[in-house]
Amino acid sequence: MQGLKKWVLGAIAAVGSAAVWAGFQWNFPTPVTPIAHETLHVHNLFMAIALTLFFGVLALMLYSFWMHRKSRGYKAATFTGPKSGKQWFFVLLPFVGLLILDYGVFGIPAYHAVLMYEDTKTDAELVVKVTGSQWLWQYEFPAEGVQFYSRLTTPREQILNEQPKGENYLLEVDNPLVLPVGKKVRFITTSNDVIHSWWVPAFGVKRDAVPGFLREFWAKIDTVGTYRGQCSELCGKEHGYMPIVVNVVPQAEFDAWLKSKKTVAVVASTTISAPR
Repeated sequence: MQGLKKWVLGAIAAVGSAAVWAGFQWNFPTPVTPIAHETLHVHNLFMAIALTLFFGVLALMLYSFWMHRKSRGYKAATFTGPKSGKQWFFVLLPFVGLLILDYGVFGIPAYHAVLMYEDTKTDAELVVKVTGSQWLWQYEFPAEGVQFYSRLTTPREQILNEQPKGENYLLEVDNPLVLPVGKKVRFITTSNDVIHSWWVPAFGVKRDAVPGFLREFWAKIDTVGTYRGQCSELCGKEHGYMPIVVNVVPQAEFDAWLKSKKTVAVVASTTISAPR
């Protein structure tokens, strides 16, 4: 009995410790694109209405159980379906209310979010091609003639539990994607082998990269910062080792980064083509 008591107290202390809950998050990552803001709005609206309905119905049920209990002389109803106009009203009211919620309150914002996500007709200010491979990402700026690979850099010793895990364990790469803040970016995804999925939670976007197909979406990031994501489509044994890191910077810093990438590409091209 004493051992059980110690175990329970230890479990409570572990669950209640700050270290356990330090990284726990109840909501979405902070949105930084119009699509992510719209998605969070729909989610919060849904949760607020759903919780209100849940506690309202629960309260009504508990009230009915208590006020109409057998000990007060109430008897169970004998009818199996609505007969009076009042009964029909209370049967149809929830049905009509759910239709309004589904197609009006939730449907319109959700439809608007889908239109924003699929908006590829408006001219983009920058185009980025994302190609998935087993198990890395290739990024290309077609108009600027820049392309590079982005690979996981988490040390193997951390993966094998031979070293303490870093702050961004499995979410760090050698060549992050760099994008300018406040610019509409058109993304085109594809794959060299199997289906991958490019996913950055803070952007509110996730698009499959399918071999033989070009699929697109857009994002306009409104906040400077570093944003991380992962491949979210099971693509093989190294699926968990395909992180995505995007650095969003001011336009001047992006221009300097792009220029440096062009210089590297020219040097590499010159080296390859030089006679031996």
